[in-house]
Amino acid sequence: MEGKRMNGTLRQILLMTDGHSNYGEDPVAIARLAQEYDVTVNVIGITDENRENEKGLQEVEAIALAGGGVSEIVFARQLAKTVQMVTRKAMTQTLHGVVNQELKQILGQNDEMEDLPPEKRGQVMEVVDDLGEKVLLEVLVLIDTSASMTNKLPMVQEALLDLSISLNSRSGDTKFSLYSFPGKRKPIERLLDWTPKLQSLTATFTKLSTAGMTPTGPALQAALQVFEERRGKRRLEDDENEQRQGRFGF
Repeated sequence: MEGKRMNGTLRQILLMTDGHSNYGEDPVAIARLAQEYDVTVNVIGITDENRENEKGLQEVEAIALAGGGVSEIVFARQLAKTVQMVTRKAMTQTLHGVVNQELKQILGQNDEMEDLPPEKRGQVMEVVDDLGEKVLLEVLVLIDTSASMTNKLPMVQEALLDLSISLNSRSGDTKFSLYSFPGKRKPIERLLDWTPKLQSLTATFTKLSTAGMTPTGPALQAALQVFEERRGKRRLEDDENEQRQGRFGF
């Protein structure tokens, strides 16, 4: 929680998959690790209307639970509304946790938001809503491109465009990056570097090819590494700015 409080940035991995992972590390363990690094893992399980995938859907819920995020199982045609709902719900859930931590420091370890009188609780929820509008949000979208996703990708594209429009209506900045898995030679393939809007998706999705296994664990691990490298680069830039300001006395 400390990382979120200090720099005012919410970091989310949005995993979109239709199947049970069948290669590499345990994705539930990696999601748990991500939460320790202040990265929330949300999962959308995309199911076919003509078949059940009980094992895969159970894994979807387990990954999100371990990653401190939100999970939803949907038919492909319901994707657009679900992606927005999951992302915003996870933001509120994370901010709720951060505010609860602050309250515990003020009120004592045994007190939480639910223990407050209704009027005070309402005021705290207003703070959470306000933070949700203003906080910097970084979303790394991780798309399963294993063979069974072929007919679902057009709906994934549409859902991500809607998500971009929805989140950019906030007053706070939103940054997206887009990766697919499995990659050709690596666990994940970068499709789009960090950008405020997902408008250039059509060309990106046209190039996507679906094939292979579902290495969800290695993909999540690589996505977490992307956040860590980004954070390290930002720290380096901050240190350089401090040194520069010290040198010139301002």
